[in-house]
Amino acid sequence: ERDVDSTEYRRLIGSLRYLCNTRPVIAYSVGIVSRYMERPKMSHLYAAKRILRYIKGTLDNGIVFQTPDGSNFDLVGYTDSNWCGDKDDRKSTAGYIFLYGGAPISWCSRKEPVVALSTCEAEYIAASLSACQGVWLSNLIIEISNVECSSVTLKVDNLSAINLAKNSVAHGRSKHIEMRFHYLREQVSNGRLKLEHCRTELQIADVLTKAVTVETFLRLK
Repeated sequence: ERDVDSTEYRRLIGSLRYLCNTRPVIAYSVGIVSRYMERPKMSHLYAAKRILRYIKGTLDNGIVFQTPDGSNFDLVGYTDSNWCGDKDDRKSTAGYIFLYGGAPISWCSRKEPVVALSTCEAEYIAASLSACQGVWLSNLIIEISNVECSSVTLKVDNLSAINLAKNSVAHGRSKHIEMRFHYLREQVSNGRLKLEHCRTELQIADVLTKAVTVETFLRLK
């Protein structure tokens, strides 16, 4: 397959990554094409241009921020992960998005730093990464406003990961998990973070972890 100009390709990817600041739905796709900046091929360029065509066709899409009512000053996060999504190193892709007053204020799609041995572990690691961001956002909101935001709700669609976060006993399936990811368990135990189960069809972070069908994409975006 023919190589393409890596400088031009990197310039294009840089522009797409800048667009991710206001278009969270393209974060996963941009993350995929960003993995091939060393020696990009024509297929990678076609994929990047396809993202541009989507942007061109949805210029009127965006984020709407509204003044929430008195009961809607809630910080709610959605977190999800695929499992062994990268065919080269078998690392999973984690994604999260946080809503404040019903509008997205922070989101991310990234590869997890270690290989997960199960879907439960992949979701647990993703939830831990999300917990770090959620606690920071909570502190930021308290610092710059007079709104109380002492607790963060994190919605996860994997019951095993939720149970693992709420159970401090090390089992055979979890004793190998790196200590840094148990930050999630600490925040749950001290009440700073609330974990809630979310049905997969309502998990809006799904579009940040994998390629989904058109129907699912339109429903979740």
